Amino acid sequence: MRSGLGLGGAYEATLERIGAQEEEKAELAMATLMWICHSERPLGVDELCHALGVEIGSTHFNNDNVPATETLLACGQGLVTLDKEASTFRLIHHTLREYLCTRRSLFPRAQSLMTETCLTYLNSDHAKALPAKPQPDLSSMPFLKYCSRYWGTHARWKLSDHARSLAMELLAQYENHVAVNSLFGQILDPYGSPELHSPSLFTGLHCASFFGIVDIMNDLLRSGDCDINRGDSAGIAPLAWAARGGQEQAVELLLGLEAVDPDKLDNDGNTPLWWAAANGHGSVAKQLLDRGDVNPDRPNNLGHTPLFGAAAEGHESVVKILLDRKDVNPDKPDNEGVTPLSWAAYSGHEPVVKQLLDRKDVNPDKPDNKGHTPLLGAAAEGHESVVKILLDRKDVNPDKPDNEGGTPLSWAAHNGRESVVKQLLDRKDVNPNKPDDQGNTPLSWAAVRGHESVVKQLLDREDVNPTLPDENSHIPLWHASRNGHEAVVNLLQA
Repeated sequence: MRSGLGLGGAYEATLERIGAQEEEKAELAMATLMWICHSERPLGVDELCHALGVEIGSTHFNNDNVPATETLLACGQGLVTLDKEASTFRLIHHTLREYLCTRRSLFPRAQSLMTETCLTYLNSDHAKALPAKPQPDLSSMPFLKYCSRYWGTHARWKLSDHARSLAMELLAQYENHVAVNSLFGQILDPYGSPELHSPSLFTGLHCASFFGIVDIMNDLLRSGDCDINRGDSAGIAPLAWAARGGQEQAVELLLGLEAVDPDKLDNDGNTPLWWAAANGHGSVAKQLLDRGDVNPDRPNNLGHTPLFGAAAEGHESVVKILLDRKDVNPDKPDNEGVTPLSWAAYSGHEPVVKQLLDRKDVNPDKPDNKGHTPLLGAAAEGHESVVKILLDRKDVNPDKPDNEGGTPLSWAAHNGRESVVKQLLDRKDVNPNKPDDQGNTPLSWAAVRGHESVVKQLLDREDVNPTLPDENSHIPLWHASRNGHEAVVNLLQA
């Protein structure tokens, strides 16, 4: 406690010294502290310097206003330091952040100022002149990436009248603004998102719905220019964007509109409920499920239902919500025959696996189109606790091969899952010599991959034959030698 009081006194004294500087330096120092304390992620040196160079409301960004690193450090009176390795400014100690965040009077308009700063930067002539696609070189505007991703997050905290006006200016021409692709580049899968590689069609209403800024959404809707069911280039409508972001108030607003389609499919066949479920937003899922015109079990183009999406990502609370519905099939396979249980087991989501296994209408040993059972998937990925749960069931075959003859033990051995191999070898109903369709035994696969500990486990079994050949007459020793696994060769020759 004394140490805390001492630090607080030292911090207070330093803040007084900051305030005693000439006005411009004092304002710069306090703005620096504000950004470091309240930014949504650590800002790079160039990012913070540009943020501090913004004249709120100006249409032109003046590089002459960007302060030098040395100036910021000097104005900070020792409270701010430069992390050279991360290329960021930071506070000298975590207790300083705690101290500053409890002193609300120091930064009474922090969120409003940060929103206005970000929007001014995005509305500047320089930003508007940048091409929307492909993503341009942002070295001349390093703060644009942060602004694109987080202006709406700050706005959701506190939206001033000025910020509201600046937001409407940005969103009026948002589809063709560089901020769209910058945002997508930070929130979407770079390999699986068509929004990154085609005209975005991502409107101001899509953006406001994603961030959940209800006041702005209302302004846009009142303008009469918004199609509330319009999809972007991936077919994702504003309601789906709000649902995937867990924006409850935005979802409530959109669901209250008579024209909204609450079950609208995007180009991949995902509904708003699917987006909410796959991202773990239970409250939004409940909002949607309260509608009589939402199908709770509707699969997308891959056959993934909302339950599948929630189970695959391990969202335990959403899985419970969906399993409580009588109109949800808990064992519904996707296009590849994979069930929610299989994917949860493969991903190692133990609580979800338990939830699904508690259902009598879930087959715990159901193979997919490749013959992979939930146990095989869990064994291959080394999820020891899930394997144990499944092995404890009498209705699970611990030695069931897939379509190519690979057993759970073979897959565990192949992938070097030592603890799972032990679990399976402890079973009397698991054949440790069982070959797959090419004649490869678990020992062969362990030797091929050089998993020394697994090879040792298998060789410790008296009933394991180390000289069983595959269909090409190659024994485990040949595989280990061919692949240069010297330690395994020594074990097999012993």
